[in-house]
Amino acid sequence: MTIKRIGHIAIRARDIEATAKFYREVLGMKEAFRMHNLEGGKLGSVHMFVAPSNYIEIFPNGTTDGRGDHQTEVGLNHICFEVDDLAKCLEEVRGRGAPIDTELKKGFSKCLQFWTHDPDGNRIEFMELPPDCYQIQANERIAAEDAAR
Repeated sequence: MTIKRIGHIAIRARDIEATAKFYREVLGMKEAFRMHNLEGGKLGSVHMFVAPSNYIEIFPNGTTDGRGDHQTEVGLNHICFEVDDLAKCLEEVRGRGAPIDTELKKGFSKCLQFWTHDPDGNRIEFMELPPDCYQIQANERIAAEDAAR
């Protein structure tokens, strides 16, 4: 298994708009894209562009502090590693005895992913980026915008 890079670091925010504004206006990141939940179209996450294929993923609705439910806990949510061959990576991780929390599936951003966790319960996503996923589309759009300047 060869990890190409950290694909994104995901955090959960109490106020997603204020957090996105901080990363945009204070740290100078560009907003790459937003994803909405399939149910009801509510905002599911905001992705801030750090560098090609490197993002900060911000989730809404953080309400609790400390170790708790990853759906509500404010702070670090998970770390994501990008790989070239996700199916091979899954088999290697499984073969090395790691727990597999989800099998290979397509994520909301059209990426391919599976999930595991470390001995402390920190959630880890492995991701492969097909050409039609939001991350690749954002990389191309932002590169074109930067080249036009």
